[in-house]
Amino acid sequence: MPSWLGLPELLIILVIVVLIFGVGRLPEVGEALGKAIRDFREAVSGKDETTAEEESDKDDN
Repeated sequence: MPSWLGLPELLIILVIVVLIFGVGRLPEVGEALGKAIRDFREAVSGKDETTAEEESDKDDN
């Protein structure tokens, strides 16, 4: 984490996010953000659907 991003800054960001999305939608936003990060990591690491298909083919044999 950058050294210039301390607790007061994080609290301000959290308040802005709550004001924009509301408390009820925060779990949905968190889930979507987590999925996006997971998909990005898989794309960067080179894992894709063809790898999953190859693994399932190995399990079938």
